Order: sequence, then structure tokens, then C-alpha cells
Amino acid sequence: MRTPRKGKVYSRNYSLPTIWKNGNIYTKLSFFIWGSANIANGQIAKGLIFLAAQAAYVFYMINTGIGNLMDMRTLGTEQQGKVFDESIGIYIFSKGDNSMLILLFGVSSVVITLMAFASWLISVYSGENARKLKLANRVVPGIRTDIRMLFDKNIYRLFLAVPFLGIIVFTVMPLIYMILVAFTNYDANHQPPGNLFTWIGFSNFKSLLSTGNQLSQTFWPIFIWTMIWGFTATFSCYFGGMFLAILINSRGIKGKKLWRAVFMLTMAIPAFISLLVISTMLGKMGIINVLLQQWGFITDPLPFLTNGTWAKFTVIIVNLWIGIPSTMLIVSGILINLPAELYESAKIDGAGPVKTFTKITFPYMFFVTTPYLITQLIGNFNNFGVIFFLTGGGPLTLRYYREAGETDLLVTWLFKLTTTTTDYSLAASIAIIIFTVSAVFSLYSYSRSRAMLDEEGFQ
Repeated sequence: MRTPRKGKVYSRNYSLPTIWKNGNIYTKLSFFIWGSANIANGQIAKGLIFLAAQAAYVFYMINTGIGNLMDMRTLGTEQQGKVFDESIGIYIFSKGDNSMLILLFGVSSVVITLMAFASWLISVYSGENARKLKLANRVVPGIRTDIRMLFDKNIYRLFLAVPFLGIIVFTVMPLIYMILVAFTNYDANHQPPGNLFTWIGFSNFKSLLSTGNQLSQTFWPIFIWTMIWGFTATFSCYFGGMFLAILINSRGIKGKKLWRAVFMLTMAIPAFISLLVISTMLGKMGIINVLLQQWGFITDPLPFLTNGTWAKFTVIIVNLWIGIPSTMLIVSGILINLPAELYESAKIDGAGPVKTFTKITFPYMFFVTTPYLITQLIGNFNNFGVIFFLTGGGPLTLRYYREAGETDLLVTWLFKLTTTTTDYSLAASIAIIIFTVSAVFSLYSYSRSRAMLDEEGFQ
């Protein structure tokens, strides 16, 4: 008779059809009654836990879940209204459906169902694993062994459990909710509980992306300006920081540490404070306009923030103050570690400063900083602070839809739609468009970059 051995748990590289085909009656039963295979193969406590989880899920779905999912079809049918109460002689509000809560509870039921599906998979694979251990005459671990391993080899699962649940509750569920809101008419005219909102399909996206209506005539100019702003703000700070870093690190420049510290002072001051101060200085009665008038350079105040074209150039120039120092710091670190033999070889070959920069410094710099550059570009597409604190998205124009201004980015317009005009469905649609553009661009550009294709190093 073979002595039972302790062996490591079998790898779970087998598929569900394979488990169903090769498993015994208890394995097949575990597809319908969670934990059956565990109980049959000696893991009684674990099997009962799976069975209790299934019972809890079934109870939830029968009691609440199915109703929540059914209500999602219409997002409510009974609207709140006023009813005259003859006994007291006044109108009272009748209780109606709340579309917002219906959608929230429906999303909760969907997420719980997905988690139940994951639990079902774990139950099936766990039962099959126990069956194979028993079939191989190995020791089937009990609940005490599993708990002991949870505090030893599998302690990462214990530590990751709470953050994982936090991500589900505070990230995944709100994300699903926001995506679904984009397909409704949840706006200022459909505010629960007084009014209901309902599904309208892709109408919001059609209104934004089509032509001929005020929404599209607002979206496309703001979208184009967002792209222009993103590329201009990114590359102006990138090349400005690179030039400053090369200048400070040049031979013959004394006090390199002092110069770096001077330019890094802008990072020590919170950006929103600097932007608010600069916004005041550039105002109609700000110190810059006042001084220029007193010195006789101008007769009327310059429209730094009150004219659309002026305001766009202004935010780009002011952004240099915020962005160049951080790029300078990164580039300085790269320059210090740039292989000196490359420059020595170039000097021997007779290359001048310009050729050295175009053939060695910039290619090497671009190779190393490509991920940073892509990150900065996506960050500038969603750079809320510079626009919000400097211009507030203004100047406003009657050509645009509801509170949108000529320097608004998609993200600042989205903010106004949610906080000022309560057009939540439009805001959610814009958020989806921003995410799609950012994700596609960043994944494509990074996958095509040399930093990805040539990970071994710069040649």
C-alpha cells in the first residue's frame, strides 16, 4: 500500500470542458452545487464555505438582485408627483421611482453576479484539484492547512484582499455606473427623484460627434484645442527643459547646483498658487497692464485672458513656467549618466555641437524619455489645473454650449457640465471619449516607440 504524500497543489492549466469530461459525478455536481467536489474529497469545511456563498448569492438574487436587474430595463416608471390630501387640505408628494438609485442597485447586482461567477470558478477548480490530489494518493489539505498557508506562503492573498475589494467598490462600480450614465438622458431636465431619466442609446455620442447642432459646434473646437494644447504644452516644456538642462550642464558654467535650485523654486510653490497670482497679474487691471500703460508702451489694456486667441497663447506661455523645471530635472539626470565615450568618439570624428546634439544627445534623450513624454502628453490632454486656475476656461462665448469657454479643454468642460449645468450624461459621454482617445494613442505610440521595440539599450 502506497503511503500518502504531501505534494504541491496541481497547476490549474486545465479548462472547464476538460474538468467536466474527466471529472467524476461529484465534480460534475460541483458545477451546480458549489463545494460538492470538495466535500466528497475530504475538504468538508471548504466545501461548506462554497455552499454557503452560493446560498447567500441565490438568496440575494431572489430577494433583491433579480428585481434590481429587471428595473434597469426602464430605470423606473412611476414618477414622483403631487397629490391633494383632502384630510389635511394640502398637496403632498407621492413617492415615485428614483432612476439614480435603480441604476446604482442594478450595477451592484451586476458586480455581485460577476464576483459570484468568480467564486463559482474557484469552487470548480478547487474541487477538481482536491480530486486529483486524492486520486494521486496525496494528502488533501484541510481548512487548517489552508488558513496556515494563508498566513505563510499565500499571505499576499490576505494582504491584497482588502485593496481588491476597495477597487471593486470604489473604482469598478463607479466606472461601470459612469459608462452606463452616458447612454441615458440624465441631465438638468431629468433629475431624480422629482423626474426620471431613461435609456437613449448612443444619442449623446451622436449629438457630440455629428455636425449642425450647438453641441457638436462646441465639442469639435474644444477637442481640436485640447489636441493643440496637449502637443504644444508637452513639447514646448520638453524642449525648453532639455535646452535649459544642456545649458546648465555645459562646461564653463559655474554654480550649476545654484542654477538648478533657482529654477526648481517653481516646483516648491504649489502650482495653483502660482497660476492664481499670474491670473491676477494678467488681468485688465493687473500689474502687467498697469505698468505697460504707465511706461507708455500701450494705451489700452492687453486682453491676455479676455480674448480667445490671446488667452490660448497666454496659457501656453504660462505653462512653460510650470512645466520646464520638472523636465529640466529629469533631463539633467540623464545627461549626467550619458556615456562619455559617445562624445569622445564624435569629437575625434570632427563633429560640432549641433551635430553632436542631433546625432547623440537628442536621440539618446528621446530614447530614454519616451515613456515620460507619452505620460506627459496624456497628462496635458487632461491638464485641469492650468486652464481652470488661470482662465477658468474663458473667455465665454455664445457660440458654445452652456458655460463652455474658448480655452476650455474637454476635461474642464466636463467639470462644468457636472457642477454647473448638471448634464451628467453628456459629461459621462465626454469622459468615455477622453479615455478612448488617450488609451488608443498611448498604447499605440508606446508600442511603436524604440523604448518598447529596443529594450536592450540605445545604439
